[in-house]
Amino acid sequence: MSCDGCERNVESAVTNLEGVSRVEADHEGDAGEDDVTEDDLHAAIREAGYEVPGTA
Repeated sequence: MSCDGCERNVESAVTNLEGVSRVEADHEGDAGEDDVTEDDLHAAIREAGYEVPGTA
């Protein structure tokens, strides 16, 4: 992610995952808190058209 628009796209994709009640993406930071699996989270981000650094 590189901009506020990217943040909104990722937030929208992740919000659609079951069990997610709140999402806050930050293209400048690298922290998060969630109740979904890491694989589901990564898949939603990829489906939104973004890469997840450090993953395959």
